[in-house]
Amino acid sequence: MSVSRHPVALRLERRVGSATKLLATVMILPLVDGIFPALVLAGVLSSPAGVLETGILIFGGSATAAVILAEMDGDRRQMVTSVLLIGAVIVPLAAVEAALAPTFRAFLNLAVFERFAGLVILAIAAKTASSEVGEHLPSPGVIVGLGLVASFEPSGVALETSPEHVIAGAAAAGVGVAFALAIALLSPHLRGRVDIDRFRFGSAVALGVLALPILLGPFDVMQTDAPIALAVLAVTTLFAYDPDVGPGAAASGDSDGGAAGDAGGVDAADGSDRDATDPPLDAPPAGPVVDDDVAVLHTADDSGTESDDASDPFVEDDSRAPWL
Repeated sequence: MSVSRHPVALRLERRVGSATKLLATVMILPLVDGIFPALVLAGVLSSPAGVLETGILIFGGSATAAVILAEMDGDRRQMVTSVLLIGAVIVPLAAVEAALAPTFRAFLNLAVFERFAGLVILAIAAKTASSEVGEHLPSPGVIVGLGLVASFEPSGVALETSPEHVIAGAAAAGVGVAFALAIALLSPHLRGRVDIDRFRFGSAVALGVLALPILLGPFDVMQTDAPIALAVLAVTTLFAYDPDVGPGAAASGDSDGGAAGDAGGVDAADGSDRDATDPPLDAPPAGPVVDDDVAVLHTADDSGTESDDASDPFVEDDSRAPWL
């Protein structure tokens, strides 16, 4: 597995500390920096596909997968318990923020604010794909604040809520928690087989696809209910997953090695790699056999005639292995 060395992730990891706190920070960040309320106001959660895309890409995504696979230790039960505790906080907060979203509609120009919501997602996608590009972009909170200022239209403010928004907000957060649970349950199989950096880049592309219909709404570009961003993420997952590496490949390599050992490839006594033509460890050394009293030496006579090497059993023959 390629452990992501994204500078933003490393700085966040140094500030937060433990893996559980890091996962909680990553999953609760969309609620803090204003990304999630911006998506609610932009109408992204108005369809089931939008709920799934928001839950998987905003609350889940590459950051959640990287923390679970590369940072969290312990068995499945411990990781599942940590994810459920985080979900117990995120789901109610998402429901509350979604419930308050209609109140902001009264004094915002949604046509302007939706463009800023699309810019927020594009900024997150750029920061996810490249830390160098992300250093030159403002934070999502700054973009949301600018969007509130640019779209502010003073009028009578009245507290307004909608059960549909509450359900959609809680469902989106629940999808994100379910994504984290799936990664935690499959972590023994995924760890070592998923390229984190490749999955991170693909998630950035999926976020960009999610932002295009919001940003280019007045031009009717990609205005469809089809979950294109999820399709991009699915293709990314296929490219980032390699079943031939990791623990499974090691196990198959051991079984192959055992078969090779039966054929002389691996010695069972010391585990060293040996070729099929190598002599056994207990074979006598190759070469001329020297007796204590007689040394057998073969030379040619003065006339150049050959000696009877072929009949001598102590001469090394190329057609036979030396220890035979």
